[in-house]
Amino acid sequence: MAPSAPAAAAVPANDWLHVQGNQIVDEAGNPVWLTGTNWFGFNASERVFHGLWSGNITEITKSMADRGINIVRVPISTQLLLEWKAGTFGTVNVNTYANPELTGKNSLQIFDYWLELCKQFGIKVMLDVHSAEADNSGHVYPVWYKGSITPELFYQGWEWVTNRYKTNDTIVAMDIKNEPHGTPNDTQRAKWDSSTDVDNWKHTAETAAKRILAINPNVLVLVEGQEVYPREGETWSSPNTDPDLSPNYYYNWWGGNLRGVKDHPINLGANQDQLVYSPHDYGPLVFNQPWFDKPFDKTTLTNDVWRPNWFYLHENGTAPLLIGEWGGRLGQDARQDKWMTALRDLIVEHRLHQTFWVLNPNSGDTGGLLLDDWKTWDEQKYALLKPALWQHAGKFVGLDHQTPLGANGISLGQRYGDGGGEGDSTAPSVPGQPAASNVTSTGVRLTWAASTDNVGVTAYDVLRNGTVVATVSGTSYDVTGLTAATAYTFSVRARDAAGNVSAASPGRSVTTATGGGSGDQGCTATYKTVSAWSGGFQAEVTVQNTGTAASTGWTVTWTYPSGTTLGSVWNGVSSTPAVTVRNVAHNGALAAGASATFGLIGSGANATPANLACAAS
Repeated sequence: MAPSAPAAAAVPANDWLHVQGNQIVDEAGNPVWLTGTNWFGFNASERVFHGLWSGNITEITKSMADRGINIVRVPISTQLLLEWKAGTFGTVNVNTYANPELTGKNSLQIFDYWLELCKQFGIKVMLDVHSAEADNSGHVYPVWYKGSITPELFYQGWEWVTNRYKTNDTIVAMDIKNEPHGTPNDTQRAKWDSSTDVDNWKHTAETAAKRILAINPNVLVLVEGQEVYPREGETWSSPNTDPDLSPNYYYNWWGGNLRGVKDHPINLGANQDQLVYSPHDYGPLVFNQPWFDKPFDKTTLTNDVWRPNWFYLHENGTAPLLIGEWGGRLGQDARQDKWMTALRDLIVEHRLHQTFWVLNPNSGDTGGLLLDDWKTWDEQKYALLKPALWQHAGKFVGLDHQTPLGANGISLGQRYGDGGGEGDSTAPSVPGQPAASNVTSTGVRLTWAASTDNVGVTAYDVLRNGTVVATVSGTSYDVTGLTAATAYTFSVRARDAAGNVSAASPGRSVTTATGGGSGDQGCTATYKTVSAWSGGFQAEVTVQNTGTAASTGWTVTWTYPSGTTLGSVWNGVSSTPAVTVRNVAHNGALAAGASATFGLIGSGANATPANLACAAS
């Protein structure tokens, strides 16, 4: 349950935030929940938001507010900050027919115009130095200095922008540097220890934060992790051996390894109450981390990945967490969907702060909340995100005390101004006992009677043997990944927008079917081109179990015309010269009617294959 705000708390005159334990609060001590997205472009060579070549800046910003985005993380570069400081402005890629309000404006003036839009619609802003140089791929470089961008200029860029906006409480947070990374074998890498070495990210973050807070002690500063951290008994001088053979380091996502905080915490002295740690986390479609190659769920991800790398900071009350990047494509990989749902559920359950990656549809490995027209929202992806957006009494909650969040939201003053800030403390009623149907060897469909609440039910937790395995907005859930011939007990509990949780429903016992039955075995394969370019293409193949019994594996075969060859394959194992793709361990078992998808890269002419066939086992 979310803590209640202090009784009769006055509505603050401004919107600056600070930290209490693992919470972020306003100046009256009211807990807040930062729930937003990213919009990139200012960090890249265009030096302005992407999408303004076709979309309208006002319409896009208003749509975010109307959809419940209460904060936007804006990637920028140190190079851009130094150019702004020097008054150097290049041509910006803006369609002034679509954006007449931006006619004649340079990139800094466009940014200032957008800040006013955010103020108008109740959105807050976080700045993120994404890279040293203004480069679409600048985030790939592992550290915060490069070429003419020295560590001192990195600090000075932050000081300039902090000073410029020090009285503007639309910008409430500074993410000091995006995704420091690198391994000990790399020429440049980010480490975390107690030294003052130039590549010590902990020292750099601490220094930058102090220089920022010396100018504006009210702004939140976010510190990300890095990529690796020495295992117990090892040092940063230990060789970077194969992690699968003789590991000397713990690996994680770029920016996602905050193990070093336990040994070397950030110390901001009197301004410690402005510190937020900010990990990043992604799914297998971004990179196939080792933990995705074995069965996983929210519990195993928490125990094996999230808790040791960063979630312990929230559990221990060390500091708040804001997951600055998470997200990806839906409906292309069952593991990807499972990961994203699990992380969303962790965020909702513990009210972790988050900015979803990303608004932009042109993010190559994740896609965006917007579709390619920069107007239409991806409703499937938004439906997944929506439970992780701050809501109260059926309205989205903003972080501005005076201005409501868009057309469907309320202000922070409205959230806490009525009733002395005590808020909703009534838990929903107990949901109905789940009913089970479509029981197979690996899954079951659960449905239940809805709960009621004095304000409104926002979500349901699904529990398997007493452990939460999913959080959903409706009254049904398809459980997958079960073991054949095994007994399980399922129950559900309801949540409201204030974080109140009902008691669990009566349990429903289910025993899965025996695997490898004698029913009809069959499958179909559907081939689809995703994209093509000169000399190559990307495609995906969907395999569906058309039999009456669960399958344990599948094989797809086809023939390409002369000159076209298969390159890489993911979510499948291929062999040549005739193309044969077999399932991998996690996607071979398909219930009757279920499907799995694998992807591939080919070279040569993009041609529909001949003799496409599928066999199930």
